[in-house]
Amino acid sequence: MNEIRLSSEKRLRLFTGRAYPELAEEVAAELGIPITPTSAYDFANGEIFVRFEESVRGSDAFVIQSHSAPVNKQIMEQLIMVDALKRASAKRITVVLPFYAYARQDKKHRGREPISARLMADLFKTAGADRLMCVDLHTSQIQGFFDGPVDHLFALPLLTNYVGSKVDRKNLVIVSPDSGRVRVAERWSEMLGGTSIAFIHKTRDPRVPNESTTGKVVGDVKGMTCVVIDDMIDTAGTITKAVDALIDAGAKDVIIAATHAVLSGPAVDRLKKSRVSEVVVTNTLPISEESRFDNLTVLSIAPLLARAMKEVFEDGSVTSLFDGHS
Repeated sequence: MNEIRLSSEKRLRLFTGRAYPELAEEVAAELGIPITPTSAYDFANGEIFVRFEESVRGSDAFVIQSHSAPVNKQIMEQLIMVDALKRASAKRITVVLPFYAYARQDKKHRGREPISARLMADLFKTAGADRLMCVDLHTSQIQGFFDGPVDHLFALPLLTNYVGSKVDRKNLVIVSPDSGRVRVAERWSEMLGGTSIAFIHKTRDPRVPNESTTGKVVGDVKGMTCVVIDDMIDTAGTITKAVDALIDAGAKDVIIAATHAVLSGPAVDRLKKSRVSEVVVTNTLPISEESRFDNLTVLSIAPLLARAMKEVFEDGSVTSLFDGHS
């Protein structure tokens, strides 16, 4: 009689869509595992087909996809990958979203508007996701939109360590581009040993996307090095106006630090022409060679993602990665 052996050994499998395989390769190198081979292509009418080239049964699957332009295509491909994993009997499916698309649509500003960030969470749950892993969500409340665990990772230690090594902290001011980011500025200040904080008073018309009116600087920035912080740089209109306001208010130097380099439309041109000395971002989104410029610094988020995946796989504590910040 042949002996039947049952294996309870868990397998971590990493899958990537076509949006940004380079980031997935960095994560795979950090984990010391290969990316599971996947066939993916578009039909003539734009429909997406996905098939995994190896068995995924019983695996702990991590599906990474950056929601870069064209955003809706990248989302759909990731949803299809999750559905394929579910139907192929993966044991657990974690959707890794370095950049969570539609995060700015997290509430209704006026009547008859959607809450698209909630719809995103519902779509991934319906497709078969057991868990989400995100980096620097636009608002923390998005965690509550998904019916399951959400690992909200922060690029704060990565960014503050870099900026802190470049500047004199005694003459440093952390600047929020609006009043809504003051709490984030406070966390930056704490990480850098209690630096001063300022913010830019601005107004925004909810009917006009990607456009704001920058007002006065609230706080003393004269003769100081200012770090303007934000979660993303999209068209760069708001953040370059903030740079101008700070320099006009007497700032000696201005650095921009943000997690997500969306860099839509005129963003690169605006940043090149800006009086900012350095723009520091992470690689949660792909940045083409055409979008890179001399004073742009790109830090890798891959080690953080890999550590978080390892903690999830080993049933460890993802919170331990935050250095006491939640």
